[in-house]
Amino acid sequence: MTLPDAPRINPSILSADFVNMQRDLERIAGADLVHVDVMDNHFVPNLTFGPQMVERVQATSPLPLDVHLMISDADRWAPGYAELGAASVTFHLEAAREPVALARRLRQIGARAGVAVKPDTPVEQIFDDLGEFDQILVMTVEPGFGGQSFRDDMMPKLRALKREASRRGAATWLQVDGGISVDTIAIAAEAGADTFVAGSAVFGADDIDARIDQLRALAAQHAHPAASLES
Repeated sequence: MTLPDAPRINPSILSADFVNMQRDLERIAGADLVHVDVMDNHFVPNLTFGPQMVERVQATSPLPLDVHLMISDADRWAPGYAELGAASVTFHLEAAREPVALARRLRQIGARAGVAVKPDTPVEQIFDDLGEFDQILVMTVEPGFGGQSFRDDMMPKLRALKREASRRGAATWLQVDGGISVDTIAIAAEAGADTFVAGSAVFGADDIDARIDQLRALAAQHAHPAASLES
């Protein structure tokens, strides 16, 4: 599977119409990946999709799946989502006992391995193992619900990750999730993000194709490597 170059726009189906999911998947065919938020009402206070739903989305989606697991006991459950055929599976650092071993298992199955961090989790914990992860997801809201406001105080995390990835020569994708819109995507791009999760900003647009193109163009325009390395 050939995955798209940066910048990548991954619409979150948390903002889709669940009754018309296949229709809404087709409406975002111009995006890069489909972001699927799996929540267990334990790790976060919300309940969304499980393996059966993800399997059906996988079967009908015109785009590869970018699965974000907001679940407890990720070591046990994450490999099953890779086995369903997801292109990328991201688990939370806070929910994994052995994150490096889990990432290697996901890669062995055939998925890209991602790790996510909540707003209060220092990213320095990941530095020594940066090369073990294909993607690092910096949450720009508290995970659990869509439609929250973007937190620009998370941008130093992105800059730190960008510096460290560049220093180590790691080709790790830097993803942001939470409050991404036409008003905030440039801020995240300038800080070093190259992969952007957008929910209501995409599905709430009158012209979804035009909105995806607009977000991608804004991210590309503001993706200045020199600026993203500033402290």
